Amino acid sequence: MAIGAACGEDPGMSRRVPTPAAALLPRLLARLAEASGKAGGLTPVWASAVGEHIARHTVPYTLEGGTLVITVRSAEWARTLEREQVSLCERLNAQLGEGVVRTLSFRLQP
Repeated sequence: MAIGAACGEDPGMSRRVPTPAAALLPRLLARLAEASGKAGGLTPVWASAVGEHIARHTVPYTLEGGTLVITVRSAEWARTLEREQVSLCERLNAQLGEGVVRTLSFRLQP
Protein backbone atom coordinates (compact mmCIF):
# COMPACT_ATOMS: atom_id res chain seq x y z
CA MET A 1 0.00 0.00 0.00
CA ALA A 2 1.35 3.43 -0.90
CA ILE A 3 1.99 5.96 1.80
CA GLY A 4 -1.03 8.22 2.30
CA ALA A 5 -3.53 5.85 0.67
CA ALA A 6 -6.56 4.94 2.75
CA CYS A 7 -7.15 1.30 3.65
CA GLY A 8 -8.51 -0.63 0.71
CA GLU A 9 -7.88 2.17 -1.79
CA ASP A 10 -5.93 1.67 -4.94
CA PRO A 11 -3.43 4.55 -5.00
CA GLY A 12 -3.54 4.54 -8.81
CA MET A 13 -7.26 5.25 -8.94
CA SER A 14 -8.44 8.82 -9.31
CA ARG A 15 -10.34 10.31 -6.41
CA ARG A 16 -13.75 11.86 -6.82
CA VAL A 17 -14.60 14.99 -5.01
CA PRO A 18 -17.13 14.07 -2.34
CA THR A 19 -20.64 15.46 -2.72
CA PRO A 20 -21.58 17.78 0.14
CA ALA A 21 -24.34 16.42 2.38
CA ALA A 22 -26.41 19.55 1.73
CA ALA A 23 -26.57 18.63 -1.97
CA LEU A 24 -27.68 15.07 -1.20
CA LEU A 25 -30.35 15.97 1.35
CA PRO A 26 -33.08 17.08 -1.11
CA ARG A 27 -32.75 13.82 -3.06
CA LEU A 28 -32.93 11.80 0.16
CA LEU A 29 -36.03 13.74 1.24
CA ALA A 30 -37.65 13.02 -2.13
CA ARG A 31 -37.01 9.29 -1.76
CA LEU A 32 -38.46 9.31 1.76
CA ALA A 33 -41.49 11.29 0.61
CA GLU A 34 -42.12 8.89 -2.28
CA ALA A 35 -41.73 5.85 -0.03
CA SER A 36 -44.01 7.17 2.70
CA GLY A 37 -46.44 9.08 0.49
CA LYS A 38 -46.01 12.07 2.80
CA ALA A 39 -44.28 15.14 1.40
CA GLY A 40 -44.04 17.29 4.53
CA GLY A 41 -40.29 16.68 4.61
CA LEU A 42 -40.01 18.43 1.24
CA THR A 43 -41.11 21.76 2.75
CA PRO A 44 -37.58 23.28 2.74
CA VAL A 45 -37.02 22.16 -0.87
CA TRP A 46 -40.44 23.51 -1.89
CA ALA A 47 -39.73 26.83 -0.16
CA SER A 48 -36.37 27.11 -1.87
CA ALA A 49 -37.90 26.38 -5.28
CA VAL A 50 -40.94 28.67 -5.02
CA GLY A 51 -39.71 31.45 -2.76
CA GLU A 52 -40.77 32.63 0.66
CA HIS A 53 -43.98 34.39 -0.40
CA ILE A 54 -45.53 31.36 -2.13
CA ALA A 55 -44.25 29.00 0.58
CA ARG A 56 -46.21 30.94 3.21
CA HIS A 57 -49.45 30.05 1.39
CA THR A 58 -48.66 26.46 0.38
CA VAL A 59 -47.43 23.17 1.88
CA PRO A 60 -46.29 19.94 0.20
CA TYR A 61 -48.81 17.22 1.07
CA THR A 62 -47.96 13.98 -0.76
CA LEU A 63 -45.59 12.71 -3.43
CA GLU A 64 -46.77 9.62 -5.28
CA GLY A 65 -45.89 8.37 -8.74
CA GLY A 66 -44.20 11.63 -9.68
CA THR A 67 -47.17 13.78 -8.66
CA LEU A 68 -46.51 16.27 -5.89
CA VAL A 69 -49.74 17.35 -4.23
CA ILE A 70 -49.58 20.82 -2.71
CA THR A 71 -52.06 22.14 -0.15
CA VAL A 72 -52.98 25.74 -0.94
CA ARG A 73 -54.87 28.37 1.05
CA SER A 74 -57.29 29.33 -1.72
CA ALA A 75 -58.55 28.44 -5.18
CA GLU A 76 -56.82 31.57 -6.43
CA TRP A 77 -53.45 30.20 -5.29
CA ALA A 78 -54.22 26.89 -7.01
CA ARG A 79 -55.03 28.64 -10.30
CA THR A 80 -51.92 30.82 -10.09
CA LEU A 81 -49.62 27.89 -9.39
CA GLU A 82 -51.22 25.70 -12.08
CA ARG A 83 -50.16 28.30 -14.64
CA GLU A 84 -46.58 28.07 -13.33
CA GLN A 85 -46.51 24.27 -13.10
CA VAL A 86 -43.82 23.62 -15.74
CA SER A 87 -41.43 26.16 -14.24
CA LEU A 88 -42.08 24.91 -10.69
CA CYS A 89 -41.42 21.30 -11.69
CA GLU A 90 -38.15 22.31 -13.35
CA ARG A 91 -37.01 24.20 -10.24
CA LEU A 92 -37.97 21.32 -7.96
CA ASN A 93 -36.23 18.73 -10.14
CA ALA A 94 -33.08 20.84 -10.22
CA GLN A 95 -32.83 20.10 -6.49
CA LEU A 96 -34.50 16.69 -6.23
CA GLY A 97 -33.23 15.01 -9.37
CA GLU A 98 -34.52 14.80 -12.92
CA GLY A 99 -38.06 13.47 -13.20
CA VAL A 100 -38.79 13.16 -9.48
CA VAL A 101 -41.71 15.59 -9.82
CA ARG A 102 -43.52 15.18 -13.14
CA THR A 103 -46.74 16.97 -12.25
CA LEU A 104 -48.18 19.16 -9.54
CA SER A 105 -51.65 18.86 -8.15
CA PHE A 106 -53.28 21.35 -5.81
CA ARG A 107 -55.79 20.80 -3.03
CA LEU A 108 -57.47 23.37 -0.85
CA GLN A 109 -56.38 23.57 2.76
CA PRO A 110 -59.04 21.95 4.96
